[in-house]
Amino acid sequence: MNSLLRVLGYARHLWPYYVGIILFSILMSLSSLAAPFIIKDATDLIVESLRTGQADVSGALWLAVALFVVDVLNTLFTNWGGYLGDMMSAKLKKQLSERYYGHLLKLPQSYYDKELTGTIINRLNRTIFEVTQFMNVFANNFFQMFLTMLLTLVIVLTYSWELALLLFILYPLFLWLTALTSKKWQKWQNEKNLETDIASGRFAEVIAQIKVVKSFIQETLEFRHFERRFQKTVDITKVQSRYWHNMDISRRFVLNAIFFAIFAYLFVKTSEGVFTIGEMVLLIQLVNMMRFPIFNMSFIVEGVQRAIAGSKDYFKVMELKPAVADKDHAPALEVTKGEVAYSGVNFGYNKHDKVLTDITFSLKPGEKVALVGESGEGKTTITSLLLRLYDIKSGSITIDGTSISDVRQTSLRDSIGVVFQEPALFSGTIIENIAYANPHATPQEIEKAAKMANAHEFISKLEHGYETEIGERGLKLSGGQKQRIAIARAILKDAPILILDEATSSLDSRSEAMVQEALERLMKNRTTLIIAHRLSTIAHVDRIITLKNGKVDEVGSPSQLAKTNGIYAQLLQLQLGDSESSKARLQSFEIAS
Repeated sequence: MNSLLRVLGYARHLWPYYVGIILFSILMSLSSLAAPFIIKDATDLIVESLRTGQADVSGALWLAVALFVVDVLNTLFTNWGGYLGDMMSAKLKKQLSERYYGHLLKLPQSYYDKELTGTIINRLNRTIFEVTQFMNVFANNFFQMFLTMLLTLVIVLTYSWELALLLFILYPLFLWLTALTSKKWQKWQNEKNLETDIASGRFAEVIAQIKVVKSFIQETLEFRHFERRFQKTVDITKVQSRYWHNMDISRRFVLNAIFFAIFAYLFVKTSEGVFTIGEMVLLIQLVNMMRFPIFNMSFIVEGVQRAIAGSKDYFKVMELKPAVADKDHAPALEVTKGEVAYSGVNFGYNKHDKVLTDITFSLKPGEKVALVGESGEGKTTITSLLLRLYDIKSGSITIDGTSISDVRQTSLRDSIGVVFQEPALFSGTIIENIAYANPHATPQEIEKAAKMANAHEFISKLEHGYETEIGERGLKLSGGQKQRIAIARAILKDAPILILDEATSSLDSRSEAMVQEALERLMKNRTTLIIAHRLSTIAHVDRIITLKNGKVDEVGSPSQLAKTNGIYAQLLQLQLGDSESSKARLQSFEIAS
């Protein structure tokens, strides 16, 4: 329950809605309770008319008018309060979603390495839906119901303390019986949530890589994985629901016994003349106003349980602390030359694993340096550390002599342009994707960047030009076109330092030439760290750094390393070979000949 209270604390600014809902709930309760008193007076009037034989038509009509007015007021109060409840729920959903999303954007790369994308998305949708759904029901139904029951108890007490005591016993008894089932129910609900999150995570992966699924003819396998997870939720629901409803039968049986005692007491006391017919009708209506909410409380409690389980998942994520955090009052990075230095850097993704050991090298201003090594040697990790997506375990990384851990992350990343091996584009237009590097760029600046990236020509031939929608991840474009847009984006950013995960090996010769030409323009006058995928690229860099067993093996110019018996020299020899083993060995270095 504490997590639900925390949700309300998150949305303190919604207090006008809370006040309005409480006000209308009071008015709804009063108008609901007015009706039984009018019916009581009408009953007494009719009984008296029948006893004396004199009909009071005027009195009966005024009572009917009063009942009509009360019904109309109740309708208005219910809908006005319902509107406030809906608005409060929508604003709360917006607030919770924004906080969740904003917090996710601050979490380190390591969090996303461990979590499935679909799981993160499903957790957002499920938990926030369950919490806001409960708050909506609470605002529109539960609070008004609670006030009505409280006022009803007070009214009944003025007629009979015995009846009031029997009604009062219902609440603690019901809550105690419900509490007996809560712990088990929530355990099963958490298991169901986990299965649903895993299934949704896999679902998102499959949709994102549907070409792979279809090419390997694994639709049936993926469907079975999905089906198996949801079948588990069905199996858990079977046990959970059976347990809940069996307990509900017990609860209702106890309540039925108490209501039997209440009605028996009412009928006997009325027959003895303690209550008039009108008073009996009034008390029966009041008791029934208490009866139905109590019987429906099982479903309300179930909603509360779902909301509690959902809010726990929500705060579990919200309580995660960013592993990579700025120091207090950290200054902005100022790049004057663009010199990058790694000194004794050690890193592992967890305590027991070591990916990089004593990495030491530097990049001079404007220098192009290529990283070469087998797959898994840490080339991408080295570039990720420069972006400070992860924090190093020991050693230091500096830019112009300033440690990157001492400056604000935003200023660090603002100083580094990145072209990924897989061009990371978003759904939307071409102009939006290029301007992602600088949303305030003018159309002329965007076009200039596109021309430098050899992208303007093909963009101009598209029906809608720069306003062309490219689809999710740029699916409507070819590989070369996507890569040139990614390069245009990096050009527009105009950062002094560049990370280039070269991706020309899968392109046709014409696209490769255009991309390579665009990359040459991009690298000009920039300090560039390259994860090279072609020997032709490596041959034209200033220096090569080879990695072996997570350590720096050799550092030197292409001509220097070609004369040693190291990794680069071996790659040159492998390029001359035409055997399958030579091709496989090149592939292990992620190098295309």
